[in-house]
Amino acid sequence: MIHFRTLPLERNNMKILVINGPNLNFLGIRDVNIYGKEDYAYLIKMIEEHAEKNGIEVECFQSNHEGAIIDRIQEAYSDGTEGIVINPGAYTHYSYAIRDALDSYHTFPKVEVHISDINARDEFRKISVTAPVCDKQIVGQGLKGYLMGMDHIKNTVNKGL
Repeated sequence: MIHFRTLPLERNNMKILVINGPNLNFLGIRDVNIYGKEDYAYLIKMIEEHAEKNGIEVECFQSNHEGAIIDRIQEAYSDGTEGIVINPGAYTHYSYAIRDALDSYHTFPKVEVHISDINARDEFRKISVTAPVCDKQIVGQGLKGYLMGMDHIKNTVNKGL
């Protein structure tokens, strides 16, 4: 389990949780023709820089364990999180437990992100059990999809003010 905590909370900062599931910590190693050559540390740095420029407090969490992801989603409901960007990895296609955790709370936006276009890959990858409980799904935009997800959450929350 890898935790990254960035940008101290300020009263005016929005708090977004970015969750990455199995094998995302192997960015730059696993299937570079699909996921790119940039590593996980690069992704985190990109997210942190975007957050800083946009007045967002961001926490990035990665785990290869389903229960740890569920625990972190549940913690988000009481820690001031205002939105979740999630790449569930392979759990996208079959984790009803993660789906239920995401669906348990409806007061903040959730965006599912996939680096590759899951709809243009294997048949099993075209099925997402988690997308229906998210407000938006972003696929095939590379690592920039995470920034797009953060922007969507910020815009959604700001519209509600």
